Amino acid sequence: METIKKMMAAALIAVSSLVPVYGQNVKEQEAFYNSYTLEYKGEYLKAAEALKKGYDEKSYEINIRSGWVNYEAALYTESQKFYQKAIDLQPNSIEAKLGYIYPAAALGNKNQVTAQYIDILKIDPQNSSANYQLGLIYYYKKDNKAAFKYFEKVVSLYPFGYDALLMFAWTNFQLGRTIEATDLFNKVLLLAPSDKSALEGLSLIK
Repeated sequence: METIKKMMAAALIAVSSLVPVYGQNVKEQEAFYNSYTLEYKGEYLKAAEALKKGYDEKSYEINIRSGWVNYEAALYTESQKFYQKAIDLQPNSIEAKLGYIYPAAALGNKNQVTAQYIDILKIDPQNSSANYQLGLIYYYKKDNKAAFKYFEKVVSLYPFGYDALLMFAWTNFQLGRTIEATDLFNKVLLLAPSDKSALEGLSLIK
């Protein structure tokens, strides 16, 4: 969703002259334009309200957009409802499932967050973000065997990525796999020579 913010200025320029396209819902187009304009100003509640004027419950695009601006407006329950509608319309949409996680996490609904990441992996088993986040969830639950599976997947996809390497090192350490943990902590130090967490891990092994 950070990408949306980065693209916002360009999006405003692109839609600055609202020329109806054949077959396009003009009310929806105007609602999006007004929503982007208000979001750019930081008026998130008004941006959410602007979308209602062009709202179509069968539109995936306006539901996922409504999910995001309601999240920004801290209307987390409303945000979840819109994201769920987007998921219902496009069951294989990973972006909608990732979007749903934002308000679910804000509301402290850990089970819902976990369920969405698991659903994402059913669609895309190689999804590095979902694998990493599930690894974190299970690691902090002290379910290191489950965490190992997810971190191992990420490290196999990104063998020299800091975050997954470090967490995989700690998971191996917690499982008593000290030889593997030592190797992983040392790899982390190649990326960040003074990394406190990796150095702490090695000191515990020694």
